[in-house]
Amino acid sequence: MSSEAQRRGLLIILSSPSGAGKSTLSRRLLEWDSTISFSVSATTRPPREGEVDGKDYHFMTVEQFEDEVNSGEMLEHATVFGNSYGSPKAPVQAAIEDGREVLFDVDWQGAQQINGSDLKDHVLSVFILPPSIAELRARLEGRGQDDSRVIDKRMQKSLVEISHWKENDYVLVNDDLDDADQRLKTIVTAARQGRLQQPQLEAHVARLGQEFEAMQ
Repeated sequence: MSSEAQRRGLLIILSSPSGAGKSTLSRRLLEWDSTISFSVSATTRPPREGEVDGKDYHFMTVEQFEDEVNSGEMLEHATVFGNSYGSPKAPVQAAIEDGREVLFDVDWQGAQQINGSDLKDHVLSVFILPPSIAELRARLEGRGQDDSRVIDKRMQKSLVEISHWKENDYVLVNDDLDDADQRLKTIVTAARQGRLQQPQLEAHVARLGQEFEAMQ
């Protein structure tokens, strides 16, 4: 841990069904505090035009990726359309020890893997719920990005995602974006004061005990 770090950072996981507002809330959280960084995933797929290694993704060979998984250096990983994706542990651990937060956008399966890792004590998981299913569909349709068939598939997937809401530390109903934004920031602010996030407390309490004994 950096000598200047007065606390440990958090591994923040935001989860939600598509259309519940996770992307917007993530963006606002990053704008609110520039010390919070978005986790850069690793992948075995080749870079697309304009993508930068270490910024957009950590690009790896299949062999490199498998070595990272086998050695426990991936917090979570999955295979999508024949390519592997995952979250390297080393940069996240370094950020936590330096007192900085790392924000993750993963599905419930990725969240379960992270919660089973040796960084689980520093996880802050927040699930975003829509105010209603009708509103969720209206938001997906309002994007104008997908046809009705794709939206139907997203809605079916949402049912599975919502069923895992109890696995999170906090749950926000995003019925008003500005209000949900403020509540999320309040959660992060409070979580930063958690006992495990303040490694200096043990020494501080020990000093208090010494001062008390000196008064006797």
